[in-house]
Amino acid sequence: MAQFAYPAEDFLGGGIGYSPMYIKLDSIPGSSYLTGLGLDPKTFKDPFVIHGGEGFAHITGRWRIGGYAGVGATTISTVPDIVVFQDTNGNDSLDVGEPSKNYTEDFNPTIEAKFYFSLGAASVEYVMPILQDLELSAGALMGLGRTGIALDQQSGNPRWAKIFKNVYGTMDSTGTLFYGVDSAEYIDPDILPGAVPGLMRDVSATFFNFQPYVAVKWQFLERLGLRISVGFNKGTITAGNWVLNGRTKISDSPTSAIQGASFRTMLYIGL
Repeated sequence: MAQFAYPAEDFLGGGIGYSPMYIKLDSIPGSSYLTGLGLDPKTFKDPFVIHGGEGFAHITGRWRIGGYAGVGATTISTVPDIVVFQDTNGNDSLDVGEPSKNYTEDFNPTIEAKFYFSLGAASVEYVMPILQDLELSAGALMGLGRTGIALDQQSGNPRWAKIFKNVYGTMDSTGTLFYGVDSAEYIDPDILPGAVPGLMRDVSATFFNFQPYVAVKWQFLERLGLRISVGFNKGTITAGNWVLNGRTKISDSPTSAIQGASFRTMLYIGL
């Protein structure tokens, strides 16, 4: 009985430390479309790892508050083989009778996809002491998450000066852009970018993240301890909330879930 009644009085203390989080995601939003780029979404790192820091402090009785912040990313890439063909009918497909050959030069495109997830959340939990240096707690992380997929397609070696080159035309000192067209397009021109060695697109969204968990804390030294948490991460991105390159809303984007079983470890300094 004395063990389960420990501590007899309110106790104070806290800690801070490195806390990696491992999430077994049910799915990665948009990953099903990556097969059309020659990428295999199954090769994304699983479980997904978020590297972050965590802190906690007692407020009153057996209640404890804390905070967590971290970010993680996983990348897949490919260099596809190329077949060059004469598209005589202009349908962008290789048809019977159209001449074709394998491309053997050095400018095969590199296609890369990166999935990232960042999280900032506060935690509240109730502590149930078991032994003097061992305790069990139950609580939840609540905060904001941000996730996205970045697609990078490069067909050549980027150079520093050309990264800042205007791909639409020539800009004069007054801020006016001069865009050259041929005589056939002069009456009703389409303003399109010129040839570039690479294309970068980033789709992302911010959402409310909720993660209930149970944790075991073991104070194995006077000022050093280990904490292990097991829970379930749940975040929902509602339809139409995805944005392109951080600013353009994608109105037809679907509802997506960032969810899965989570496991968190923490080596902390404190009480």
